[in-house]
Amino acid sequence: MDYEIQKLTSKQFPPLLEEINDPPESLYIKGEYPDVEENKFLCIVGSRKYTSYGKEVTKFIIEGLRGYPIVIISGLAMGIDSIAHESALENGLKTIAVPGSGLGDGVIYPRVNYNLSQRIIKAGGALVSEFAPDFKATPWSFPQRNRIMAGLSNAVLVIEANEKSGTLITARLASEYNRDLMVVPGSIFNETSKGPHLFLKIGATPITSAKDVLSVFGLVDSDVDNVKLFDDMDLSEDEKIILNVLDEPLEKDTLVLKSDLPIHRVSIALSSLEMKGFIKESLGEIFRI
Repeated sequence: MDYEIQKLTSKQFPPLLEEINDPPESLYIKGEYPDVEENKFLCIVGSRKYTSYGKEVTKFIIEGLRGYPIVIISGLAMGIDSIAHESALENGLKTIAVPGSGLGDGVIYPRVNYNLSQRIIKAGGALVSEFAPDFKATPWSFPQRNRIMAGLSNAVLVIEANEKSGTLITARLASEYNRDLMVVPGSIFNETSKGPHLFLKIGATPITSAKDVLSVFGLVDSDVDNVKLFDDMDLSEDEKIILNVLDEPLEKDTLVLKSDLPIHRVSIALSSLEMKGFIKESLGEIFRI
């Protein structure tokens, strides 16, 4: 399907964007905007000059969100943004890109991510921009678009950022817009940890697993069973129970205890899920993929 660029009026804006104190006059969209009633919108931002730790953390957290009604928003930039979009696609999550350019094929920026932008659309996501379709990215358009990213989101997660990173603009705006602000702690010896640690000191929520994100969104509660989000899949009841328990990597013995299923049924379900590509085992732990 060939998607055209649509221009939205303020009355057609996603509800979250209407709440901010400096909304755009108009908004352009290409693709399908995910249902705002059925999904939570998580903006993931981070350094263009990411570390291997930042890449691993981004993929690890997004993998843990597989199967949940969460849409990943990011800025289509090189670095953590690209990794977030790619990881969302790999795990069947819809994603929204907010570039610092217009949405015309000839101006999408960065050019190296043009193919990624098209895959986002084909996977049921969207490109969103306040800039006219033929607008070429400028140094000032990136910090300006950051308010759109924060405004479209229920929460913002900062992976890595140095003290002067543009990523921190999005984090600051999230606080101003009363969005949940989450950060991934890093090494105190790494420059890219300084930004997240600044926000930790003023009350941002530390994130060390996908379960932490799900808790912020109210999608999992330690005192009750996990929300059943695999019910519409062609899976056995045991398989659904196992997938809901695996919101973080677990050893098999722990999985048996948490699932409250006999060990032979867990073994059968695990073998089936692995063949279907839902889980894998590494270093003695089982996790969703």
